[in-house]
Amino acid sequence: MAVWYTARGMRGSTKLVIAAALLAVLLVAAVPVALFAAVIMMLLGHIVGGLALAGVSILAAVAAVVIASLSGARELRKVVTEVTEVTQQDHRVVQLDRSDYHYD
Repeated sequence: MAVWYTARGMRGSTKLVIAAALLAVLLVAAVPVALFAAVIMMLLGHIVGGLALAGVSILAAVAAVVIASLSGARELRKVVTEVTEVTQQDHRVVQLDRSDYHYD
């Protein structure tokens, strides 16, 4: 049986990684809108509010991307570990010494 046939449904951690990635994409997509709103606010005289809006939107997007990438890397590491454990159980691995090699 191949490894991909043993795949199960999504676990809770996988759903959280997908949700974090979607949140990161939405926040990154919202940065230009927030920057435009910040410029409008600064043109209307609310300098500190405009700068705060720009800074917070960029920080939120960066934080979401970092969290999504770290959790995604951790989830990928788990999946790779599970797949390699399954394949190592199916195949017998023997380590050879120098005497097992014959060169003619």
